[in-house]
Amino acid sequence: MAAHAGELIRVRGLTRRYGTRKVLDDLDLELAPGEFVALLGRSGSGKSTLLRALAGLDADVEGEGELQVPAEVSVVFQDARLLPWQRVLPNVVLGLTGAEQRGRDSLSEVGLAGRERAWPNELSGGEQQRVALARSLVREPRLLLADEPFGALDALTRLKMHGLLRRLFEQHRPAVLLVTHDVDEAVALADRVLVLEHGRIAAELRLDDRSDPAAARAELLRALGVTAGA
Repeated sequence: MAAHAGELIRVRGLTRRYGTRKVLDDLDLELAPGEFVALLGRSGSGKSTLLRALAGLDADVEGEGELQVPAEVSVVFQDARLLPWQRVLPNVVLGLTGAEQRGRDSLSEVGLAGRERAWPNELSGGEQQRVALARSLVREPRLLLADEPFGALDALTRLKMHGLLRRLFEQHRPAVLLVTHDVDEAVALADRVLVLEHGRIAAELRLDDRSDPAAARAELLRALGVTAGA
C-alpha cells in the first residue's frame, strides 16, 4: 500500500487480537516525515501492540488491516537490550559492515565518546540508553519507534535524556513515535500527542512553541479520564 504525499506511515483499519480480546480495534494513523508524535494511554490500551505492529514484531498476533511503514526503522525499548558479552562499539554497529567510524560518531553524539571499549555492565542505566540511541541512529532510520525508553530511569536522568532525544531529533529529523505513560514527557517532547483508548485513537493534541504546557497537560489528563484532585 503506497503512502499518500506527505505521509511516512499510513495505517488503515488495523486490528490486533490476543485470543478473543481486541487490543487494536480498526485503528487509523498517519505520521508525516520528520514528525515527533507521542502516544499516551492507560496500561492495556494497545500502545506497545501498535508499536510492535509498526516495527513488524507481531507476526504471531492475529489481526488485519492495511499498514505502510518505511523499511528504515529503528526501535528503542525501555531496557537497552545490549549484548553483555560485547563491548559498547560492537553493540552499536551490530549487524552492520564497515560502520565502526559511524558508530564512534553516533557515540560522540550521545555523549559517550571514549567509551567504545566499555562493557555494558560498566555503564549506568542512562548511559546504556544512550548506547541504545546511538545504535538506532547509526542505522539512519526514517522512523524511530521508542517504547517507554526512559521509564526505568530516575527523574533527573530522564530530564537529561529528554533534552538529548529532542536534540538528536532536531539534528537527524526522523519521524518519531514515542510510547509513554508520562503526560509531561509527551508535552515536553512531541509536536503531536495521541491518546489511545480501547484500541483506537480517542484524542489528538497538536503542540508548538506557543502552546501552554499546563493547558496541554490538563487537556491530555482529561482525555485520559484523570480529573483535578484525582
